[in-house]
Amino acid sequence: MEKSSSIEQPSVNRPPLNSPVKPKSRQMKSLFYKVKNSPYLFILPYATLFTLLIIMPVLVAVFLSFTYFNTVQFPEFVGFQNYIDLFTGDTVFLQHAVSSTLLYAVIVGPIGYMMAFFLAWMLSQVPHNVRTIYTVIIYSPSVTGPIMMAIVWRVLFSGDQVGYLNYWLLEWNIIKEPVQFLQSPEFLVPVMIFVGLWGSMGVGFLAMLAGLLNVDKSLYEAAYIDGIRNRWQEIFFITIPSMKPQMLFGAVMAIIGTFNASGIAATLSGGTPPPQYAGWLIVDHASDFGFIRYEMGYASAVTVVLLLIVVLFNKISYKLFGEKD
Repeated sequence: MEKSSSIEQPSVNRPPLNSPVKPKSRQMKSLFYKVKNSPYLFILPYATLFTLLIIMPVLVAVFLSFTYFNTVQFPEFVGFQNYIDLFTGDTVFLQHAVSSTLLYAVIVGPIGYMMAFFLAWMLSQVPHNVRTIYTVIIYSPSVTGPIMMAIVWRVLFSGDQVGYLNYWLLEWNIIKEPVQFLQSPEFLVPVMIFVGLWGSMGVGFLAMLAGLLNVDKSLYEAAYIDGIRNRWQEIFFITIPSMKPQMLFGAVMAIIGTFNASGIAATLSGGTPPPQYAGWLIVDHASDFGFIRYEMGYASAVTVVLLLIVVLFNKISYKLFGEKD
């Protein structure tokens, strides 16, 4: 019996050589690389935290601002009643909280911002070892916070002869009796602003210092060849334009820091609220209604108004220091 010279092979459905269909292993591998190199995967941790810690609290605050919520019962929808009461019936908010917050922000924000740039520029001119020591000294008040600084400054501005300022004013015969710096509204607000300026050298100051240290030195050489003759021209035409991102970051942090300040006047005066609501800030007002009176809906309306004010001032800072592109 003759054996067949060829063995029949089972038929296999193979794709043509020029077929666009890839084997499953190559498809899975390609999909894996696409997912692995996707930019969305890199921003996923940040997006998750930003949603949980920023977006969700803001949305909850906006929702609660339209309700009456005493933290015990379920929120009761009241529409715009909280905002109507806030702008038509709350004299403390309109006459004290808003005015004090704007005054504090307008003075402490720009002056603290300019001080941060000036001190950072001065430190950029000194050697590294000395710069590190001075940086820690200047930055340390912002670490303790304005409230801790207010506690420290109470000793200086105390309203009796024990207070350092009253003691020296009496010794020099400038005053005849101790001045109540922390109980008089006309003195309490300037003291609060002074304390705020003392503790305003925060993260924005460090960002400006880092920006100053990373400006390309060759730009200064080229600028002097082109006609710059002094340090002021060097700062305005080379330094500030070269560190706009750091300047913008410092401006945003200054705005957030000043509008987020709270409890300084109450800590200085030793009582809540401070005398005649002097130095009463918007965050103090929200904390009073939210954590003392337990009117979370009304307190949420106060925080929403504060958020809109902060967004407005941030828009102004982006106009000044943001890139046009």
